[in-house]
Amino acid sequence: MTKVVDFIKDVKIELSKVNWPTKDQMVKYTLVVLSLSFAIAIFLGAWDWVLQLILNKFVIK
Repeated sequence: MTKVVDFIKDVKIELSKVNWPTKDQMVKYTLVVLSLSFAIAIFLGAWDWVLQLILNKFVIK
């Protein structure tokens, strides 16, 4: 049981050393991630649509 308590104390000490981002930074980072995810989804969806048109036109007659 003492190992568990020591582990929790060590975790608490290490977490106090972490440089946590501010609320403004988190909002910016979240918007960047969502924007990039949306852009990649549109890009991949467009390629899927183009390749589907090519397959339907030339391969699947």
